[in-house]
Amino acid sequence: MAKKEPTELSVEEKLKALYQLQTILSTIDEKRALRGELPLEVSDLEDEIAGLNTRVDKINAEIAEFQQAVTQKKGEINEAQASIDRYKAQLDQVKNNREYDMLSKEIEFQTLEVEVCNKKIREALDKVEEKKQELAKSQENIEERQDDLKHKKEELDSIMQETREEEEKLKAKAQELEEKIEPRLLASFKRIRKNARNGLGIVYVQRDACGGCFNKIPPQRQLDIKMHKKIIVCEYCGRILIDPELAGVKTEAPAEEKPKRRRVVRKAKTASDDEGMDA
Repeated sequence: MAKKEPTELSVEEKLKALYQLQTILSTIDEKRALRGELPLEVSDLEDEIAGLNTRVDKINAEIAEFQQAVTQKKGEINEAQASIDRYKAQLDQVKNNREYDMLSKEIEFQTLEVEVCNKKIREALDKVEEKKQELAKSQENIEERQDDLKHKKEELDSIMQETREEEEKLKAKAQELEEKIEPRLLASFKRIRKNARNGLGIVYVQRDACGGCFNKIPPQRQLDIKMHKKIIVCEYCGRILIDPELAGVKTEAPAEEKPKRRRVVRKAKTASDDEGMDA
């Protein structure tokens, strides 16, 4: 028998395929729900560790900059000290007061340069120490987060190992069903399912109401659903509606209402009634 193209399927066959697909996808959703918030927690921890590693790299770069500044200032101190020694040697050879004053000012200026450089070095070393403490704290946080991540991943892997094989089989069945459904209808179904809070894209009628949003469905619309002549969606939530019988769902028959017992109201006796009885 030749395989039918998706567009050749009757509305009834399309609805059956969609409902079967929904059942499989709901089962997959349930299995994923077993993982709870673990995938998100793992992802958050990985993002946090990546952020901490970036922070560590930045701190290391800042420490390197301060250490480079210290090296530079030490070089400037050596140059200034060499100039001071040279100027002091020249003081013994001055010929007049003008040369003496000029050399004295140069010595004073270079001495101030040395003091400024020493101050800058102390400040830089303080910053280096501060950054090293910050670095140690960040590395400690990374170790803690990595330990948490390891345990979360082990827990997640354990849960996924239990459900992976069955989930893969379900995914394969879902893929087979999707191939039977025309792309346009399948795209609409997936869009509805994505926007639905409970992931239901197709629901059956329950007690004269939509099985998704539980709003009442008019009798004529219910009749149209049972006829399977066209795809009908809920006018409130947009979900595709299917007849329970077509979906293979047994519904409880509405309980028959018991006839109400008439309440007998006894008339109260009056004084005239008592007199009549005495007569």
